[in-house]
Amino acid sequence: MTARSWLVPAVVLVALGPLALAAQQPAGASGAAPQVSQPAYRVSIAFNQRVKMRDGVELSADVYRPDTAGRFPVVLSRTPYTKTGSLRAGRDWASRGYVFVAMDVRGRGDSDGEWVPYRNDGRDGYDAVEWCAAQPWSTGKVGTIGGSYNGRIQWFTAVLQPPHLTAMIAMVTPSDPFVEWPTGLPLPMDISWYHFTAGHLLQNMDAVDWSAVQRHLPMITMDSAAGRPNPYWREEIRHAQLSDWWEPVRYQNKSDRVQVPVLHISGWYDDEQVGTPLNYIGMTTHGPANVRASQHLLMGPWPHAINSTSKLGAVDFGPTGQIDLTAYQVRWFDYWLKGMDNGVMGEPPVRIFVMGTNAWVSEGDWPMARTQWTKYYLHSGGHAATSAGDGSLTTVSPTREPPDAYTDDPAHPVTFITEPSFAQIGGPDDYRQVEQRSDVLVYTSDTLPRDLEVCGPIRARLFASSDAHDTDFMVKLLDVWPNGFVERLIDGMVRARFRDGMDRPSPIEPGRVYGYDVDVWNTCQTFRPGHRIRVEVASTAFPKYDANPNTGEPLGQTTTSQPAHQAVFHDREHESYVMLPVVPN
Repeated sequence: MTARSWLVPAVVLVALGPLALAAQQPAGASGAAPQVSQPAYRVSIAFNQRVKMRDGVELSADVYRPDTAGRFPVVLSRTPYTKTGSLRAGRDWASRGYVFVAMDVRGRGDSDGEWVPYRNDGRDGYDAVEWCAAQPWSTGKVGTIGGSYNGRIQWFTAVLQPPHLTAMIAMVTPSDPFVEWPTGLPLPMDISWYHFTAGHLLQNMDAVDWSAVQRHLPMITMDSAAGRPNPYWREEIRHAQLSDWWEPVRYQNKSDRVQVPVLHISGWYDDEQVGTPLNYIGMTTHGPANVRASQHLLMGPWPHAINSTSKLGAVDFGPTGQIDLTAYQVRWFDYWLKGMDNGVMGEPPVRIFVMGTNAWVSEGDWPMARTQWTKYYLHSGGHAATSAGDGSLTTVSPTREPPDAYTDDPAHPVTFITEPSFAQIGGPDDYRQVEQRSDVLVYTSDTLPRDLEVCGPIRARLFASSDAHDTDFMVKLLDVWPNGFVERLIDGMVRARFRDGMDRPSPIEPGRVYGYDVDVWNTCQTFRPGHRIRVEVASTAFPKYDANPNTGEPLGQTTTSQPAHQAVFHDREHESYVMLPVVPN
């Protein structure tokens, strides 16, 4: 689970790009621009409507509705970031013939009760849906919308099956516990989220030096270092493995209980990106048979604040990098909540942006059925450290090669390039300088003579040893440009003690070679002619992940650390590789 989850409220609905809908998404069966509800109503707003939950606690909602008599379908957005940010979205939905209900979750904003992240949101969401359906201005059809925290809690609600929940739009949605936290701990950057959401109001983020706080040890008292003790931060660190304690905030193991159509939306550089494709796959393979075909997936070239820009750092994704996201979302609810025959279900269910060629494509499935799963093996003469080393990457399996050795010092971790706030962790950053370190192994392909499209989930198999009882291994996939720019695409990691699962921690035997499976998440990148494919291997990526102290002590509760001497093997008995989903031309 990640409690870091955040989304600029305006991005929940408002289209930030100026481009026409017809140019950005599939046309209807006739080839014409898709039909979308247009603004046609004046809007009235009822502030601070008190909504009683089953235990008597009252939550606060602002209700935006067409200023006319009649019943309308409802769009419900529940948030811990206070509903004050919903004005623009509320007015837009209501002008199009919907009632938009913006609600503060329990203990936040104007809502009563105690704020405990995620723990009450399933039941409260159920009660909120049924309250919306019972109002005199409601048709009884309720759709939920939101991103990040606001997306995840939709799933908690859906697994409880409120009778009037009709459809969902879930964006940049965090996964189950320990998918985004494969270390067993919150990310060091998450401490700023706990500060930001403390109490009923949003707290000042600029008052704290977050880079300094992230270096504080032990992690369990990092909240005090930030100046605001937080019991939930400490409680989660005390439960640093998957157990029954986490079950109330799991949903991806319950796809069979979700009985509604879902529009799944994320971006390739969303730092919680992995949850969205996993949810789509979960619903299309394990969801009830009657809703498997009513799942759609939209993946753009976006950060966590989806559709907010078409340029990230030095990488420009072109004029189609932003879309009319409002129309895309309205069209989904027009079909499911209003019953408009707008062609939504006649289109391919997967719409993805291919970076590199910067083009939108439609697909029938995810991962794509035509994918050629291709192993790219690590090779070297034993000197792969730094980009000046002899590491290479080919589709030929290794024979007899010496391992690559390096020393991991947690006191001097490898840098993960990012701003210090939780709002966005990393992007298509240039890793040339990082690759000068002797504790970063670099494996690079030959120059590509033609386009190579890699689009889908990335997996790595790494054979390695350590002289520690616990340590980490990081794998990063990058695109090396002809001008030397080294673009990070995606990365993943494994903590050695969790090699057999997040619920089964165990120490490793010093000096023994283990095989590690690393989830490197997803990407969709065309490597252009003249570019090269690169894989980095290291043992730290700070501050994205905490630096493993290599001592085997309880996680997050120690101030001591020790260097670990690592070796990565790539020979006939230990074929280390990254599995790339190559899309044939």
